[in-house]
Amino acid sequence: MQTIKLPGASHKSFPVGASFSAKVIPRVGVRHQPVGTVFSGSVAGLESSIAPRNVIASVAKMLHAQKKGSLVDELPAWKDLKEHVADIEKTHLRDLLHDEARCMALIKESEGILCDFTRQRVTQRTLELLYELAEQSNLREKINAMFNGDHINSTEDRAVLHVATRAHRNQKIIVDGRDVVPDVWEVLDKIKAFTDKVRNGEWLGVTGKPLKKVVAIGIGGSFLGPLFVHTALRTEPNAMRASRDRTLRFLANVDPIDVARALDGLDPEETLVVVISKTFTTAETMLNARTVRSWLIERLGPDAVAKHMVAVSTNIKLVKEFGIDPDNAFGFWDWVGGRYSVCSAVGILPLSLQYGFDIMQEFLAGANNMDEHFKNQPYQDNLPVLIGLLSIWNVSFLGYGAKAILPYCQALSKLAPHIQQVDMESNGKGVDINGVRLPFQTGEIDFGEPGTNGQHSFYQLIHQGRVIPCEFIGIVRSQQSVYLKGEVVSNHDELMCNFFAQADALAYGKTPEQLRSDNVPDYLIPHRVFTGNRPSMSIMLPSCTAYTVGQLLSMYEHRIAVQGFIWNINSFDQWGVELGKVLASKVRNVMNAVRTRDRKVLPQDGFNYSTTRMMNKYLEGKTQILYPEGHDVFPIDMLRAGH
Repeated sequence: MQTIKLPGASHKSFPVGASFSAKVIPRVGVRHQPVGTVFSGSVAGLESSIAPRNVIASVAKMLHAQKKGSLVDELPAWKDLKEHVADIEKTHLRDLLHDEARCMALIKESEGILCDFTRQRVTQRTLELLYELAEQSNLREKINAMFNGDHINSTEDRAVLHVATRAHRNQKIIVDGRDVVPDVWEVLDKIKAFTDKVRNGEWLGVTGKPLKKVVAIGIGGSFLGPLFVHTALRTEPNAMRASRDRTLRFLANVDPIDVARALDGLDPEETLVVVISKTFTTAETMLNARTVRSWLIERLGPDAVAKHMVAVSTNIKLVKEFGIDPDNAFGFWDWVGGRYSVCSAVGILPLSLQYGFDIMQEFLAGANNMDEHFKNQPYQDNLPVLIGLLSIWNVSFLGYGAKAILPYCQALSKLAPHIQQVDMESNGKGVDINGVRLPFQTGEIDFGEPGTNGQHSFYQLIHQGRVIPCEFIGIVRSQQSVYLKGEVVSNHDELMCNFFAQADALAYGKTPEQLRSDNVPDYLIPHRVFTGNRPSMSIMLPSCTAYTVGQLLSMYEHRIAVQGFIWNINSFDQWGVELGKVLASKVRNVMNAVRTRDRKVLPQDGFNYSTTRMMNKYLEGKTQILYPEGHDVFPIDMLRAGH
């Protein structure tokens, strides 16, 4: 007999075709009535062939029509954790680190990755309460709903399935009754065929030259994720060999300086441009695309567009109108959010042009490995879950509103900027998934630099100023090893000495008594005291390869999802970025009117005094351009003129 499951109800299984009555228990995350309310209904009309996940979605919609449920801070485990803070405040990391049993329990190794949580301000009781919070928040059900293709992005009525973009060919992932893995691999196979042609010289430019230079035009997730992976692989030996004599650049900012830098030194005859925009309407991306198209046409003629420009988009109509052959458009889907899209054609197309599809398939395999780990491992062994729960503890209970991402590996220098977007755009929310204003803060301020650069920048603050939890990332085997005769350690060993030391320095600190024993003068002691007790975690990868970079990316993506699932927010929409775009459109229209009619911005244009004055000051300082009589001026020309 087929049954359906009603999340959040005390009676969870019902035969299809039966009536049911369910009493809601206090669990957060599946939209339901208040605790104790009885909900009745019938599933008589449901066909037995309907997949259980679709039934769950249908029931969730019915329940959503009822009164909204309680917030996560009303859960018993949340309240227990609040009370537990007082116990933690009585401890210091220098004492907790002496507890060998605790340390053994807080060091986790899985999938080749070592995660050391011993320097977090937690005890075994803290972890037990965090696991209880995860249970009461329906974390496992939410993870399963994501992998099952349920429309967990409720404000946009979309599934959230970036995991499908790196699924193995033989996996099955269902969205709205359809297995999407064949669709994913159809695009991946197309990417492989196209990039192989470009790389082996079968696909040539309009003048017959091979295309060895690639400019990827995109912004946000279409830029930061691919840039992170590109930077991580540039000096990896296998990737270096595969990319010899090839160049990959990114053009994101609408600032013409970015255009100048992206095109500087490139021969248009050898340049292939990838325009990345799902709707092909993103203002900054399309202006940059039109700019580069004009650059190509001016130098190579109108036929250059078909040979020198391709697209990653779902809007084939606008791609064709732009002049790009629709056969050279690579699609993706609305269930892939921009900041989670690096494993789709958004990242894999430009990165495969640079490194070859085989290298990028290793990257996808690494991401898939961590996806499966996240989906299947129990909480206590699940790396993304543990990192996410500890971040919840730091943000919502200890009050630490920021985190520093500190890779002791120059190849990972663009990890922090990418995770900054993924995290802050995902979890920077003020309401829960039901639109109820939250009485607590969500999200973190993310920043970071590679070690040891950061040590000479902001480590002063994290050691003696604000408490900012740190995430140290180290590599066992460097991409590029250097050892000089006569040196005490190799260059990479020197780097890793700092990796190990900084975490202990934050945890232990240095007391006045220790300073006096070092004969530090009394007047300097207050300045040289390190309070310690500053939390961090250490993550160590065996190497920095395409595979491990995929693992690391997936681990961070899922830890962010865990935090959103616990807070019961929608981590997969981003309405906060819209208002500025709308206002910029108004400014654009007025700017055009002012330029065209040779006048100033006026009060009747609808801006406040400050904006009106600022705009006029800007316009007064510019060389006068009358748009109707304008002509093409390329930043690259101006850059060269200044050489």
